[in-house]
Amino acid sequence: MPDALPAPPEVPAGPVLLRPWRPGDAPAVRVALTDPATDLFSNPGRVATDEDAAEWVARRAGRSATTAAWAVVDAATGELVGSVALHAVDPVQGDAAVGYWTVPAARGRGVAPRAVDAAVRWAFATLSVDRVELVHAAENPASGRVAEKAGFTLEGRLRRSHRYSDGVRRDELLWARLSDDGVPDLSTRS
Repeated sequence: MPDALPAPPEVPAGPVLLRPWRPGDAPAVRVALTDPATDLFSNPGRVATDEDAAEWVARRAGRSATTAAWAVVDAATGELVGSVALHAVDPVQGDAAVGYWTVPAARGRGVAPRAVDAAVRWAFATLSVDRVELVHAAENPASGRVAEKAGFTLEGRLRRSHRYSDGVRRDELLWARLSDDGVPDLSTRS
């Protein structure tokens, strides 16, 4: 097995901060992942209990050869507002994928695009990565807006490519950002 990726550092991203996961994040994670939209599109592990949430946080807090994960917190209050992770990191091929979610109260505030952009910039600067993919359910247009705002280019539709937590196979949209793509302007709120 390859060596673990570098430990994810704190990464400032304007009004939010990406920081390593902590055991104390588990209660907020349980609440976030039981939100119906988050549960459908971002909860394949079916986090439902405090114990599930503690295990979820512990997995993301650990070092891995293929994943770097952060809690996304409000920079002023420290309150958990989301999650972002680079996964399927392949330094030989030079690519990775990014996934994220936000708590309902943080949606529409520009949290997800800022978190995704910060994680991707870290990957380009720190890892041997030239391409990061973002894939989401075609019927989740909010994720398309996040991808576009975070500087990704829509590349195509993957037909019935993923079974979501409700058991339905859905089409997904594939976006990618390359290391030499322009830097997105995230100066606006949403």
